[in-house]
Amino acid sequence: MLSEFILIGFSNFSQHLLPTFFLLYLLIYLFTLLGNLLIMVTIWRKHSLHTLMCLLMCALSISEILFTVAITPHMLVDMLSTHHSITFVVCASQMFFSFTFGFTHSFLLMIMGYDRYVAICHPLCYNMLMSTRDCARLVSWSWTGGSVMGTMVTLIIFHCTVCGSNEIQHFFCHVLSLLKLACGKETACVTMVVIMVCVTALPGCLFLIVLSYVFIVAAILRIPSAEGQHKTFSTSVSHLTIVVVHYGFASIIYLKPKGPHSMDSNTLMATTYTVFTPFLSLIIFSLRNKEPKNAMKRSFHRTFCPLSF
Repeated sequence: MLSEFILIGFSNFSQHLLPTFFLLYLLIYLFTLLGNLLIMVTIWRKHSLHTLMCLLMCALSISEILFTVAITPHMLVDMLSTHHSITFVVCASQMFFSFTFGFTHSFLLMIMGYDRYVAICHPLCYNMLMSTRDCARLVSWSWTGGSVMGTMVTLIIFHCTVCGSNEIQHFFCHVLSLLKLACGKETACVTMVVIMVCVTALPGCLFLIVLSYVFIVAAILRIPSAEGQHKTFSTSVSHLTIVVVHYGFASIIYLKPKGPHSMDSNTLMATTYTVFTPFLSLIIFSLRNKEPKNAMKRSFHRTFCPLSF
């Protein structure tokens, strides 16, 4: 039985450049980790932030943290290692957690889109349609759905037989790279099943988000004043920007034209989704949401500049 895989995503990189990339990705990873923890602690401690959108932000921060923890630490170790290996169990765990939290992230973005739709299109029914209990139920279903999807894809992939080489053309256990190692009559069927699962879940979430914004834009256009339109739309800008970043980077990686690209460029493009997307999501939510941002500033000043209060 195969006991380990060899990750060759960074093996072709210049040894002089790897420390620079390591330091850059380490700083981004720590900033993402600490920033999301700060958001969670601030929302938890500040009762005025216990709104549904802030609670959804907190759930999103948890999924961002767990997604980056599933991939980035091993990637950082691998960048400075001479033996780029990963055990079978760790590879399967990495795929399960990355898919679970990736799907959960998409489901949470879909719920946030529905929250914005209800708040703008049906404001009088908001408290009834988006109560705290309903929000908690939707978040629970997101985590459950992500776990089911992650389990399904992982079991399907690791049920395949690996023939010949055990080298994964990536810096983590990427599903498409693992499928290239599989052999046997069931390989084509497995590939189709995995594609169908991903196509059903991820573009399905995007479709519902876009549909929500079609109704949101239609409702905003009915507002008579330009100031009212701007104020209403501004409540959804951060969420819409995160959706564009999330699906934009994913499209660059998975829908890019096949051509004579080098392994180095493919690896760097993949890090945009696994490293930079959580980092940009943190910055966008922190800068665009004034109340959490001001609360974090006050918490920071109380901790490091107590004499100013």
